Amino acid sequence: MEHFLTTWGYLALFLLAVGESACIPIPSEVTMTFAGALAGGLVATGRLSLPAVILVGTVGELGGAFIAWGVGMTGGRALVERYGRFVLLTKKDLERAEKWFSRNGDWGVLVGRLLPVIRTFVSLPAGIAEMSPVRFGVFTVIGSLVWDSVLAGIGDVMAHHWQQIAAKFTDAGYVVVAAAVLAVVAFMAHRLREVAAERRSMAD
Repeated sequence: MEHFLTTWGYLALFLLAVGESACIPIPSEVTMTFAGALAGGLVATGRLSLPAVILVGTVGELGGAFIAWGVGMTGGRALVERYGRFVLLTKKDLERAEKWFSRNGDWGVLVGRLLPVIRTFVSLPAGIAEMSPVRFGVFTVIGSLVWDSVLAGIGDVMAHHWQQIAAKFTDAGYVVVAAAVLAVVAFMAHRLREVAAERRSMAD
């Protein structure tokens, strides 16, 4: 992910944001924070700006959210249960999102976009419940804009601090990159274990 973002910039950010909002468990906490750090000068790409990072991330998440909303609207729960494992989506993820949406209604989309884990899957039950596409889009944009602004802003601030540290410790930037890579690896390993455990329980 680090190499993808560093090499392809906004295109990589857009694709990762679409995937995350389309229920592929890509940690936006890592994606947006690292993109913000690139905008802050962690790596001298000279191509990213903080406002553009926030805008691209928000637009990508809106597109991915409508994909998931459309899947929920047309295919329903059965489609997700049948094919969800191919994108590391478990039945437990869907149940958690459905409970959240049933408790909070349409406003659950707005608040859900501000919460880790829930934000990735909340579009599916919104589609299943046939939530208005206009209302869904507005709430998704507001929530995503706030979330992405905070994470990208944190990354931007971190980059500026790391630049100061790097004046004395030239490998400081590599420490940040290594931490991001380890976080992604640990996250994906956890998701794979959850999917495997669910498949074993269904087989039993």
